[in-house]
Amino acid sequence: MEHTHDVLILGRGIAGAVLAEVLMQRGLRVHVYDSKRPGNASMAAAGVVNPVVLKRDVPSWRALELLPLAQAFYRAWEERLGARFWHPVELVKLFPGEREAAQWQKAMTAPGTASFVDQRAQDELEGQALNAPHGHGTVHACAWVDVPAMLHAQRRYLLDQGALTELEVREQDIVNDDHGVRIGTHSAALLVRCTGPFDALAGLVPVKGEGLTLRIPGLRTSRMLHRGVFVLPQPDGTYRVGATFKWDRVWDGPTDEARTYLLGQLAKLSPLPAEVLDHWCGVRPAAADRRPILGRTGPHEAVMNGLGARGVMLAPWCAEHLADHLLHDRPLDPEVRADRAFGGRGLTPGGDINWAERT
Repeated sequence: MEHTHDVLILGRGIAGAVLAEVLMQRGLRVHVYDSKRPGNASMAAAGVVNPVVLKRDVPSWRALELLPLAQAFYRAWEERLGARFWHPVELVKLFPGEREAAQWQKAMTAPGTASFVDQRAQDELEGQALNAPHGHGTVHACAWVDVPAMLHAQRRYLLDQGALTELEVREQDIVNDDHGVRIGTHSAALLVRCTGPFDALAGLVPVKGEGLTLRIPGLRTSRMLHRGVFVLPQPDGTYRVGATFKWDRVWDGPTDEARTYLLGQLAKLSPLPAEVLDHWCGVRPAAADRRPILGRTGPHEAVMNGLGARGVMLAPWCAEHLADHLLHDRPLDPEVRADRAFGGRGLTPGGDINWAERT
């Protein structure tokens, strides 16, 4: 059967956007369907790329492999789109106690983190109002991705190519047959669902994250700071502070509870007064075991989901890995297989969702 496209993609958050780029670079005809909804995490994401889990100062999952791949991918994508959204930045962790300082010393010699961390002097921070009674350490391999700028640049490109339809696709709009999948006038041999938390997907755990955009007079740093929360400097002189993690009532929007918590954590980092300019939130698509969810879910359908809070760093590897599986039948890593934790039952995409409750 002749199809209009090779792959249809549902959703254009971080996962769908990166997958579309990977497949197009491989020469495939791709069409993306997208409809932005309240709670979309990609548009609220700070886009932090950090290879170290700072609570325990251990490497994040496969950081040694994923970080250089992500850096190369986003920089090449910037060139193709003629936009800038990858911003390298050092992260300085402030130590509140001796335990944290000692933990950092171990991280500097541990095989998984030694190449990412050090304890260099930070002249820029000398004399500033920061609470670091036991010193600080630096993660020198960090970056942040301006996700809204990235998605906006790709949107222009896809619209120019006629490869994007901004429309809410309902389950009854998706027609499966023996030859492939059809949505309206577009058809393909394969449909990949990248719909994040907006899908009834077994194994998916929606997690709300909230953050603040602040003006902090008196603070002058180009470094990202961390002590309980991150403080990320923006090009306009403001700071993004976050983020919270909440597993219940995730669709309730911004809360006073989170605002109070974030400002309290910020006060531990610095006594400087802060002016709240914006309070943002989004719902992350995390997996129950904190691993991506990739693979086929039917003869003509697949999924890329569960990227969670580290989606910006995970997405390039996930997209390449899934593409190799779908196009060349290469086996999926057992840690990310879609059916790994569900008793061999696989996933159930596209189930009924109470949209009123979620929005």
